[in-house]
Amino acid sequence: MLQDKPRSLKKKRFIWVQILSLLFLNNSISSLIPGGIVAIDGKNLRHSYDKNHNQKAITMVSAWALEQGLVLGQTKVDSKSNEITAIPKLLKVLYLKGAIVTIDAIGCQKEIMATIVDKEADYLITLKKNQSGLYDRVEDLFRDAFASEKVGYEYSEYMPKDSGHGRKEIRIYQVLNNVQDLVDPDGEWKRLNSVKNKRKVAGWDNDYLLSILENY
Repeated sequence: MLQDKPRSLKKKRFIWVQILSLLFLNNSISSLIPGGIVAIDGKNLRHSYDKNHNQKAITMVSAWALEQGLVLGQTKVDSKSNEITAIPKLLKVLYLKGAIVTIDAIGCQKEIMATIVDKEADYLITLKKNQSGLYDRVEDLFRDAFASEKVGYEYSEYMPKDSGHGRKEIRIYQVLNNVQDLVDPDGEWKRLNSVKNKRKVAGWDNDYLLSILENY
């Protein structure tokens, strides 16, 4: 008796992602909310570790559509790997056209940014010192821009007020646009257009963001 060739576990894991895209999201995140945000995040599953058998906690990388409140997909991080290799695999099976993909500093990788662009999406990714060369150039760029009073730079800023835990927190976003030639002259970071300096008024701790978008 002939039997169908079994599907791979990977295809089974993501079949529901395609169903969501077709039935609920009309094949596009942005069809419901223009510029919809898809947050990529990795979390350890609670109680998934086993000290007695030397088993590490299971880490899952998820794609979360913020406005819709939907998990679009998940993938398990291989025990011998990390989130950096898992994130591109997840991105490649999602329909992201028109979305804004946000990732913390672990996602600040050339391959990940290129994958997002290839999926016709925009990105907003945290930059920290794990990418020391790019981080230093961005830091120098902001220093030079302020030293020259922003003359010759495409600069803007805005101050959203965030409330949390019963208190208001004021942040300042300082944005420099059209900066790829200044911080990435070789074009290694695909379609990098703007850099943002996110500061908290209390303490003035810096946090840089990379984006295709202007003034976002």
